[in-house]
Amino acid sequence: MADISHLPPFAAWRHHGAREGFEVAFFPQRARNLRVEGHTAAVERGEAFAVRYAIELDEAWHSRSAQISGQARGGARNVTIEGDGRGTWLIEGRTAPELDGCLDLDLESSSLTNAFPVRRLGLLPGERASAPAAYVRAFDLDVQRLEQHYLRIDDGAGDQRYEYSAPAFDFSCELVYDEALLVREYPGIATRVGG
Repeated sequence: MADISHLPPFAAWRHHGAREGFEVAFFPQRARNLRVEGHTAAVERGEAFAVRYAIELDEAWHSRSAQISGQARGGARNVTIEGDGRGTWLIEGRTAPELDGCLDLDLESSSLTNAFPVRRLGLLPGERASAPAAYVRAFDLDVQRLEQHYLRIDDGAGDQRYEYSAPAFDFSCELVYDEALLVREYPGIATRVGG
């Protein structure tokens, strides 16, 4: 069973910098796997989007399935994603070989999903790992592979800190996680405000 003992009933983030908006996620109690249900609404580069997600993770924190719906100026969209926990994925029931080897799901619209690889990897200070993810874009719910890298650095008081990078976006920052291993500070993206 996934260790959910340190998770609050919900968590919330104010998105700022790259976008302005709000995200809230709920962690309903379940018998076996962890289910996360959340919503993000934001404005980015003058365009609005809203995304609703329900994600299932297994006891090892592998992303196993997601139902995602979104609304933007281009219209409403829905996507269902399924993973086997070993790096094989289906998108709308079709194989997605471009995602082979990905164990995590990362939503562009969400600050929460960066918790999944950190929980799954369990890195010690000084350890690093690559964590490619099935990455779901905010505006059109397009799913693509995103190479990501985590290096755990010295912790702060009650926090874990990671140097994070996503080379495809030429992006890197220091992510700060709280005792529940949820992102507290995501520079240029979001700040935890509740839960």
